Amino acid sequence: MVRSDTDNTAIIVGGGIGGLCTAIALAQNGWSVRVLEQAPQFGAIGYGIQLGPNVFPMFERLGVAQAVRAKCVFPGNVWMYDAFDGQPVTRVRTDADFVQRYGHPYVVIHRVDLHNLLVAQCLKYPAIHLDENAAVTSFEDFGDHVVVLTQDGRRVEGAFVVGADGIRSRLRTLMIGDGDPTMIGYVAHRTIVPLDQAPTGVNRQDVALWGGPGFHIVHYPLRDNTMFNIVAVFRTDTFSQKGDVESYRAELQATYKDAHPAMRDMIAMLDLERRWPIGDREPRRGWSQGRAVLIGDAAHATLQSLAQGAGMAIEDSVIFAQCVKLAGGDHPRAFKAFEKLRLARTARVQYESRFMWNYFYHTDDVESEARNAAYRARSDEDVWLCLDWLYKGAVVPDRI
Repeated sequence: MVRSDTDNTAIIVGGGIGGLCTAIALAQNGWSVRVLEQAPQFGAIGYGIQLGPNVFPMFERLGVAQAVRAKCVFPGNVWMYDAFDGQPVTRVRTDADFVQRYGHPYVVIHRVDLHNLLVAQCLKYPAIHLDENAAVTSFEDFGDHVVVLTQDGRRVEGAFVVGADGIRSRLRTLMIGDGDPTMIGYVAHRTIVPLDQAPTGVNRQDVALWGGPGFHIVHYPLRDNTMFNIVAVFRTDTFSQKGDVESYRAELQATYKDAHPAMRDMIAMLDLERRWPIGDREPRRGWSQGRAVLIGDAAHATLQSLAQGAGMAIEDSVIFAQCVKLAGGDHPRAFKAFEKLRLARTARVQYESRFMWNYFYHTDDVESEARNAAYRARSDEDVWLCLDWLYKGAVVPDRI
């Protein structure tokens, strides 16, 4: 039976990394795809992102692995330093031995570069349509197809709709209605500066995290080691309030007043025009209803501790498209299979990220001494063993 246009069209809500990867994966399987992005144009906020080796088998399937590698920096280590004495607590070696173990590298990339190359890959497929200014207001499931309505009155019909619209997913609200994400009382400030402006004595070649009680800083190089990405995170009672540059600066200076001088030097470099409240969601079942399904942060938003928010969305995209292919038109069955395949892995990322946030990044006093003693005693092999479950990747099914 020849499919109608509706039968052969998938609707994706959200034009971020997960949404674009899903569009490519579905188009590879013969689907026409409409990607509905609420912003005036497809783009990304201009800061860095870390990607583990688990994403590269997915990038290879999507046909973008070579393009991604061309835009990446390949650090030799991921370090954690004590926020007060500046001494190493632990490291993940990400050198040639790491690549041999996991088959692929650990990389950092400018988010804009990654997003742009995914858009470029989408544009290679005539069947992928990127719709801007398309904020979704509602959808209706008619049993044999769905209709999605946008704020400007567009009516988009398709076989199913995918919510790839992030931690504050509109589609999740329409489907589940389980409220806002869990805000944890932390905020982040992000900045990129020329690499030669990085403070003296700061590691400019690797990924580094400085952890202290209620605060941490992450930094790493970008764009052929010409730019320096800084993320400063801290706990504050004003996490839900909008302030101004001077109030933000006062909070940062008070929080980091006893931190290592290198941390204070990086704080002084921050662009304080914007802050990002940090949160996640409770792991849960029920990512789909009928012909509507959630992926990425819309389904399983996580804290940044493992740097795997994007990684899980990228894995989702390929595995989701494969489930759709294998289900042969039974979309609810495909969605249930997708959730079954992904639930435990994504929930583990969420739970382990919470544990690391509370008991690894942000410890104080005796806890910090115990942490430092325990992790400094670990060998490189010990560290890798703890990461095997994550970095050895996810299996793309050949049956469901």
